[in-house]
Formats: sequence, structure tokens, C-alpha cells
Amino acid sequence: MMIASPSPAACCDLGLMAYPAAHALQVELAARRRQGALGHDLFLCVEHPPVYTLGRHGSRAHLGEGEDFLRERGIAVMVVERGGEITYHGPGQLVVYPILDLRRRRLGLRDYVYLLEELMLRLAADCGIAARRDPRNHGVWVGDSKLGSIGIAIRHGVAFHGLALNVDPDLEPFSWINPCGLTGIGMTSLAREGGHDCTMARLKALLPRHLADLFAVDLHFLGRDRLLAGHLSVPNQP
Repeated sequence: MMIASPSPAACCDLGLMAYPAAHALQVELAARRRQGALGHDLFLCVEHPPVYTLGRHGSRAHLGEGEDFLRERGIAVMVVERGGEITYHGPGQLVVYPILDLRRRRLGLRDYVYLLEELMLRLAADCGIAARRDPRNHGVWVGDSKLGSIGIAIRHGVAFHGLALNVDPDLEPFSWINPCGLTGIGMTSLAREGGHDCTMARLKALLPRHLADLFAVDLHFLGRDRLLAGHLSVPNQP
């Protein structure tokens, strides 16, 4: 269960950031959270240039194109420590990486996944899209097409990685893989489903309210430059 009263937390919009830099930042922040050097939970909001990522048990067998094909299109491939299979990130996709102390929040993995799905469902609903869960595969769906994906890593009770919600990305790169290791499924986006006013700017503006509600936090904002400079404190923190 979540803690009873709101606790301080921070949210930072990183804008467009290359995946390796965002990954290194997550790993560093998760380590600081575990060690107590980061005294509050933190939500990173980001878009990535085109990249495929494979989870720790991911298989390149689900990547349908060769290195030359991907190099010509400027798409890198990275293996990372999150759970799940292969997925694609690109501009127009809203990615949220919570750096969350699950132990302190007394939050189990199943409940945490539920909250990440609920966050995407609420953002979809804000755009007039009735998305749904599928008990066979984590994430959110519209019909038989996947709208948003989840991949999590946990080290010593601190979660990182997170979710990716397709707002209006180029969906073609998904056709060159078996998304999340699944065959015979399509990927969709809020824009493709006819969502109203589903711009990235609007969804980023709506995101803090949902984060504060779902995670019971008193949310403060950190500028990108401040965060990258290591100034991570929020009110009520030293």
C-alpha cells in the first residue's frame, strides 16, 4: 500500500535526451536514492531520439532488421537491465522514469505496475481515448493494439526505468521488431486513435496532477539544468 500522507517528490522535464545519457542519469539517481543522498522520489519526463532497447532477457531474434538497415536510419540498439523484451523509443513518445523507493512506500511490484498503467490510462482518457489493460501483457491497449508499454528495474528496493506512452511518434520502426516480444500485434498512438488535443505539451502539463494523485506526493519541479548540476533538493529537504 502507498504511504498515508503526501511526501515531497520532484518532477523534471528533460526534454529530448539521448537514451545512453538518460540511462546513465537514472542509474546514478537510483544509486543516490538507495544511499540516502537523494532524499525524495523523483519523476523524470523525457523523449528520446530513435533507439531500440532490449530488456535483460530480451532476444535479438525479435529484431527483424540488420545493423546496416538500422544504421542508415540512425537507430541504435541498447541492452539494459529493465524487465521486458524489445521496444522502440522515439520523438513523440512520452517516457516517464520514476526513481521510486518502493520499500519506503510499502509498495509491491504488482501495485506499482498497476499505478503506471493507471497513469497512462488517465492520460489517454484526458485525450478522449478509452484505453484498457490486458491481463496477458502489461501496458495499456486500444483494441488489439498496444498504446503504452512498461519496463521496470529494481535494485535494493528502488525502482527505475518506467513507462512509454505513444503520443504521436513515427510508428513505422515498431514494424521492424516484435514489440515486447509479441508477434501479430500492432502498435498505436493517441494521435492515430483520434485523440483530441493530444499534444506532448498538453500531456506534460497534465502529468504532474496525475502523479501527485496516484503516488500521494507533494510534487515540486526541478529544472533540467538544476538537476544535471546535481541540485536535487526540494522544500522540506536539506
